[in-house]
Amino acid sequence: MPKLRGEAFWRETLRSAHYVVAPMVDQSELAWRLLSRRHGAQLCYTPMLHAQVFLRDANYRRENLYGEACPEDRPLIVQFCANDPEVFVQAALLAQDYCDAIDLNLGCPQMIAKRGHYGAFLQEEWDLLQRMILLANEKLSVPITCKIRVFPDIDKTVKYAQMLEKAGCQLLTVHGRTKEQKGPLAGVASWEHIQAVRNAVNIPVFANGNIQCLSDVEECIRKTGVHGVMSAEGNLHNPALFEGRNPLVWEMAEEYLEIVRKYPCPLSYVRAHLFKLWHHTLQVYHQLREELAKVKTLEGIVDVNRELKLRCQEEIANQKEGEKPKEGLPFFHWICQPYIRPGPKERCRENGDSGTEKGVRGKRALEEEEDGNSELLSKNKQKKKLRNPNKSFDPSLKPKYAKCDQCGNPKGNKCVFNMCRGCCKKRAFKEVADCPGHGLLFKTKYEKSLSWQHSQRGIQTPEISQRGDAEVGETAVLKEAGDSTG
Repeated sequence: MPKLRGEAFWRETLRSAHYVVAPMVDQSELAWRLLSRRHGAQLCYTPMLHAQVFLRDANYRRENLYGEACPEDRPLIVQFCANDPEVFVQAALLAQDYCDAIDLNLGCPQMIAKRGHYGAFLQEEWDLLQRMILLANEKLSVPITCKIRVFPDIDKTVKYAQMLEKAGCQLLTVHGRTKEQKGPLAGVASWEHIQAVRNAVNIPVFANGNIQCLSDVEECIRKTGVHGVMSAEGNLHNPALFEGRNPLVWEMAEEYLEIVRKYPCPLSYVRAHLFKLWHHTLQVYHQLREELAKVKTLEGIVDVNRELKLRCQEEIANQKEGEKPKEGLPFFHWICQPYIRPGPKERCRENGDSGTEKGVRGKRALEEEEDGNSELLSKNKQKKKLRNPNKSFDPSLKPKYAKCDQCGNPKGNKCVFNMCRGCCKKRAFKEVADCPGHGLLFKTKYEKSLSWQHSQRGIQTPEISQRGDAEVGETAVLKEAGDSTG
């Protein structure tokens, strides 16, 4: 059967999906996807998977995709982060039989993506992206899709989207924020950028950003003309978002925990989901927050949910007529509802800061300029500082490694060729040379072997014969030396 493309792919394979659950690291696992599908989601993505790890680690593949088969979990798109065309395609080939499409993550704005050189930090490398998508489109039996963030300039964003379409992308998800818009600086996503992309390409487009309730979904589709709308945080705080309902938090938790019993996942995933679901309630019952953080078993989490339910029901029973939700919430805290991420000024007021730039630095300052000042260090690094007062986190004080002349990896300090061990070994073998710095002794072993051969003969042989024997011996010795140094 030929591979479907564009509109036909969205209409037939994805069943004209309008309501989409975003790929979320450690959060869009099978159990959560099934819960979301029960409550209106029509298409789900796996969490972002690292292509290189997926390719080399069978356990990683089994834990993230090859687990128990679940027919309910379709249509499904598997998302990878990658920066190498061959690695990306090889990983995708291992995944294509378990999904309906492969997605390339070009939207992750986090510091780990910057360090790993993937996600939104590839958005300026158009030649590389073209090669990745062209190769995937050629080799895979399922369509290739992309999830991107926008540039500040609309025209550049449109050209970016058109380049991806031309390379072979069959569906594009556009997050209407730039890679700098994250955390307390996230701001509002630009639907204007999304609309411009939708009008400029001939493939289906999903919108991502500013989705907190069903009315947001409907408004986004109306204003931008996109085929579907993707939700991440809105879905985490209310998995029934696409149904247009706001259920009780403990009811959603009970249903999710039942699914987890059937399709187990790491307890850290479960705990993270409940911190989101119960966000507003845990602002009231601080003790339950501590209990949830400490609990070590799934049954223990069930007990915490039971206790939360009892406390909320007691509060509901004692509620006065006409009483309104506190803290400016649209609903009482025991009802699933959006969480509005505070901006920099609000975050400062919550933390008791003055609202100045110094007060808002937070995580962004840690990422960009950790300089050993304890005021800018994360809690984890402050603990390390307590254990070792002399420890410094100043990037300028980190040791600088000289690079291999051949591949760019750190070179050996005593290497005679100024290379890493792998490159040094290849060159030393080729040139029959020694590198004491890496313990490679091809030349020495070759000379010893020749000397041994001559001593074994015991008699003088003609020069031609010696030369022929030496050439035969050279091949054997080099092979032996290569084996012994490998």
